[in-house]
Amino acid sequence: MSFTEDELPALEGRVIVITGANSGIGLEAAAMLASAGAHVVMACRSPARGEAALERVRAARDGARAELMRLDLADLGSVRAFADALLSRHPRVDVLINNAGVMALPHGRTADGFERQIGTNHLGHFALTVRVLREGQAPPARVVTVASHAHRWGRIRFDDLHGERRYHPWLAYGQSKLANLLFMNELARRAPEVTSVACHPGYASTNLQGAASREAGSGLGARFWDWANGAFAQSARAGALPTVHAAVRDDLASGDYLGPRGPFELVGAPRKVRATRAAQDRETAARLWALSEELTGERLRE
Repeated sequence: MSFTEDELPALEGRVIVITGANSGIGLEAAAMLASAGAHVVMACRSPARGEAALERVRAARDGARAELMRLDLADLGSVRAFADALLSRHPRVDVLINNAGVMALPHGRTADGFERQIGTNHLGHFALTVRVLREGQAPPARVVTVASHAHRWGRIRFDDLHGERRYHPWLAYGQSKLANLLFMNELARRAPEVTSVACHPGYASTNLQGAASREAGSGLGARFWDWANGAFAQSARAGALPTVHAAVRDDLASGDYLGPRGPFELVGAPRKVRATRAAQDRETAARLWALSEELTGERLRE
């Protein structure tokens, strides 16, 4: 299964929401989808950075349709406000792409007291997806969850989900990315009317890798990631192809997981790939779903 930008179908009339669309693979995916005719809603935390990204997406082609809406996934109040405003403008959302994320940050808390990586990468997207599914006039035809190779070292620490007793930035990142895939699979079981799929970009050159170093004030760390991105990574544009593929191809079924076809799934054109056995564990997925409902207050069925 191969896929390039040239194979994008016509997307006129479709409303596609993508979180974290102001940079990296989110921005590249937004531009590609808008160039194919979709109305793209760019959900971004920073309005200033979002405005610059919006102009680039609108320039993807004459008449490209895109709009910017503020969303902070680390604040459930912002998630609810965004979802309600989105559905007042677009009662029907065709595709929801849960793309935004943070990686390997020092320990910190979201506005609701969650550890930042599980709070942003999983719980914020969980609350957004459930609210849109529950409150929209019709469910999105497809929900795309952007995961990572890092799920392979992840473990859901139900006894210490927020790293209060022990915290390691990379282990917490792996936990959040495993949570993404467990969520994708459990959503497929609980909402069979929705095509729930996931993808990962491989190793793509974006600002994500050096964010933790910049936050910690480590110039050496930031320079290392700049070097590694230049030496080994594929472009953000190439890294966005699995996301776009997952959003628009009609030959996908719930539970499909897409990533690059190259060595170790680091680079290359999209294809179906395999997640770990842990990512497909039904008991863990159901337990995480129940905990996510409790923590966010959002339930698929009232």
